[in-house]
Amino acid sequence: MRRFLLRGKARLRDATKPVIGALLGALVVAVLRAVRYFDPQRTADAFARITRRVGPWLPEHKIGRANLRAAFPDKSAEEIERILAGVWENLGRFGAEVAHLDHIWNFDPAHPEKSRIELAPGTEELFLRLRDDGRGALIFASHLANWELPALAGPAYGLDSAVLFRRPNIAAVDRAIQGIRAVNMGTMIATTADAPLRLARALQDGVHVGMLIDQYFGRGVDVSFFGRTTKANPLLARMARQVDVPIHGVRIVRLPGGRFRAELSPAIIPPRDAAGEVDVQATMQAMTSVLEGWIREHPEQWLWLHRRWR
Repeated sequence: MRRFLLRGKARLRDATKPVIGALLGALVVAVLRAVRYFDPQRTADAFARITRRVGPWLPEHKIGRANLRAAFPDKSAEEIERILAGVWENLGRFGAEVAHLDHIWNFDPAHPEKSRIELAPGTEELFLRLRDDGRGALIFASHLANWELPALAGPAYGLDSAVLFRRPNIAAVDRAIQGIRAVNMGTMIATTADAPLRLARALQDGVHVGMLIDQYFGRGVDVSFFGRTTKANPLLARMARQVDVPIHGVRIVRLPGGRFRAELSPAIIPPRDAAGEVDVQATMQAMTSVLEGWIREHPEQWLWLHRRWR
């Protein structure tokens, strides 16, 4: 009888999954479209208040707490909860900002004080060098602040770019977000089986290739992250073996008043093995160490809600 009930439950779940997905997709698309009619900052404030209240009731809150305790064993329970509240607030703001991605990048070099975006010292010089050197580059990033913004910078100032991304599971949501992204995000390459080949070809053609590298990747290489071993996707380091191009990290820092600071790291010099080839594991470790330093500066702006260590 128990086996029969379990089978029935599984069949019901399989049968209703497409319907639930369609309903959720329609709801998300409707929210994205509606948000575009409202002031971005006020909407972000409202979303932040909602997620800050709702987040602690979700199972991801426990994951985030466990991650933070592992990363910061010296922090008190109150400090951990304060960081987690900031994580949920940042996620709410990010959700509201996604609807405005096609016009959220606002940086005027002549009047930076009036811009939504400001550049960290040295970043403009690095960016112009990458844009004008006639070569491709590898750009790594993480889920900090609004992690969609780095992809907007290149096309805004004539830098040829391609970004690896993971499609949302719900098709309607995927179509809606891709419609927003397609306006000014360069070439978007989904994480399909041929993605590494497409990225390598783009790199050889002088395109600047970017991807997020801060999530757990089961088939990855071991790296140390906040003093614990985890696995990182080695794709960028493997491409560095194939094509000799600069490697830089990029981060966005959320500032008060709906503003952001963009920063490019100095070039990462990939370590070499005994044969003179790029050492994939050591290169991924070098990138991961840069990300860890950035996350330590603003832990409330990183997405602690996924299982980074397993």
